[in-house]
Amino acid sequence: LSTVHRVCLLCVLMGFITCSPNSTHHHDYCVLGAGPSGLQMGHFLSRTQRDYIILERNSGPGSFFNKYPRHRKLISINKIHTGSCNREFNLRHDWNSLLSDKPDLLFRRVSSEFYPTADAFPLYLSLYERELGLKVQYGVDIGHIRALSSDSGRQYVLTDQQGSSYFCSVLLLATGLWVPQTIAFVGSDLVEGYESISTDPEDYKNQAVLILGKGNSAFETAQSLLGSASRVHMVSRSPVRLAWQTHYVGDLRAVNNEVLDTYQLKSLDGLVETHLEEIAITKQTEESRLRPKHGRNKKEKLYLTLNKFMQNGSNSTNSRAEELSGFHIDNFSMRKPYDRVIRCLGFRFNFSIFDRTARPPNSGNARGRLPAVTAWYEGKNTPGLFVLGTAAHSRDYRTSAGGFVHGFRYTVRAVHRVLEHRYHGLQWPFTKLLSTQLLPWILKRVNEASGPYQMFQVLGDIVLLQGSHCKYLEEFPLQALPQLSSLSGHKVTNGLIILVLQYGKKKIDFLGRSRAETDWTRAWKSNFLHPVLYYYNRLPTGEKIKLRPHGWPLPRPKVIHHMIEDFLTEWDAPISHVQPLQRFLEHCVQTDLRHFYAESCFRLSLTHRQPPLYCQHGYLKGQGLSQNGQMGQKVYNSVTSSPGIIENSPQQDNSALTNYLTRAGIPMSSEIKHEL
Repeated sequence: LSTVHRVCLLCVLMGFITCSPNSTHHHDYCVLGAGPSGLQMGHFLSRTQRDYIILERNSGPGSFFNKYPRHRKLISINKIHTGSCNREFNLRHDWNSLLSDKPDLLFRRVSSEFYPTADAFPLYLSLYERELGLKVQYGVDIGHIRALSSDSGRQYVLTDQQGSSYFCSVLLLATGLWVPQTIAFVGSDLVEGYESISTDPEDYKNQAVLILGKGNSAFETAQSLLGSASRVHMVSRSPVRLAWQTHYVGDLRAVNNEVLDTYQLKSLDGLVETHLEEIAITKQTEESRLRPKHGRNKKEKLYLTLNKFMQNGSNSTNSRAEELSGFHIDNFSMRKPYDRVIRCLGFRFNFSIFDRTARPPNSGNARGRLPAVTAWYEGKNTPGLFVLGTAAHSRDYRTSAGGFVHGFRYTVRAVHRVLEHRYHGLQWPFTKLLSTQLLPWILKRVNEASGPYQMFQVLGDIVLLQGSHCKYLEEFPLQALPQLSSLSGHKVTNGLIILVLQYGKKKIDFLGRSRAETDWTRAWKSNFLHPVLYYYNRLPTGEKIKLRPHGWPLPRPKVIHHMIEDFLTEWDAPISHVQPLQRFLEHCVQTDLRHFYAESCFRLSLTHRQPPLYCQHGYLKGQGLSQNGQMGQKVYNSVTSSPGIIENSPQQDNSALTNYLTRAGIPMSSEIKHEL
């Protein structure tokens, strides 16, 4: 057989769809990478019957997890038992499952461990791909991407290892981060990488180990060595950041932080801060250091020093005693030698496969490790190229969960909705509600919805007010708000309400006695995750988004309403949650939103020019709930005598509610036009 025939036969045996060398393929959508974000997008494209292909260089999905994390323990929560049967609510506490139309296609089918093993994730992704019948082509290693512009539009051309080309109108990058992050300093060639170190603790027995970095990979490595290494030191430019303090899941998780105990309890381990660009890793050249004692420690010792002590700007990895930090500072914390130095600095995006016509720029944050994307995850200066998953984390870096499965499964869905409108003319999905249905619908969302809960401060629900009706859009990217019409196909006519979940910004003792607020009149001081509603009478501009207050997800609104944080994360208390929310919504829609019995609607229809909106939508259309005896009469008496709602009678003394709503900008003298 010729070489070409042998290649084709091999491809057929491996189950490839097509592999003709130098062949050309055309698709509307190309998804690069069959990791979790690539498969998640594949589901949405498959469900809407779009022309797409997922290209993966390895032989199976989620290949990153075949190697990482190196010590094979995930830190993503797999909480199966929540006490609830609500699927959407349960996704708040399932950090590994992808979204689908199959209720049982969840990660729990492959693992029941709270912190699963890494091997379980590729198994789940294979199950996900198989049951949804996604179009994945394995063994396609894309080495070059370029863009072509013509009168018919812009196309992306992907070339694989066989010279085959894939043409697509929309390129969806789902390659994740897999290129090890490195820092250049003197002696960096003496350092071992996280990607290649031994994971057998016996290989570190009685050795002194220096770890560069203080992220989860660094602490995961340190934790594996505590029982075997003589001492473990960690160094990075920043102090350690604890996830339970910062609310950022990418910071150090408690499951990896045992070395903090051994450091603070003075058991030979320790943490130090310095800029890694300023250090040097060297081997001392003195004869006394090179000669082994009693046949032990034949391997050369490594020393950490500062570059400023290296004489004549030397780049040599060999140093004399006077070039070591301990020579100048006799109590230098890291003056003792190490047997090995390990680099654990995380990963970066692979920019090398793009030519200048298709390469997205580096982001301004995350030290340039990620591509820069717009608020709707399209590469900056690369129209038609969208970034998915971990690689798109620059939008919410160190803010929310967009770099992790339980966050980007929702941002991928948002990108798909943008694609559906831009290329297929379909509006962002919405629910049309009567204004009287708005209160229970918002309460349902804040108590169940997983998207705004996981992607707090990044994705929010938008209510477009339209008189007696409204449109409810779920999980829209908040920073793309000025482009709402062009991205969603919906116009703002009578104002809008935005529902966001967010943390407080005040620095507190997160385990101290005063860490939480319980008084609903102080809801705006809530520290933990809680719903916040913003009301605007017109759509905020891009300039206002840029000039928003520090730490705010949105610019200052006309009226803002915080729902008091709740220990159970259940915002359904009648007095603390429901009543203040109702008054806020009534102010925004300028009408009474209470529900009435049929008898009450009957009496109000006889005694007022126009009955409340609920009666108009229900009782006057032949619907309504009959009141039950004395209890119903008491309810009727209470609502018809309520001040400032049915009649313009003097208000009762309700100073707590009055003070709270006044601070929020809602006048209790009521601008609500009831027209009764």
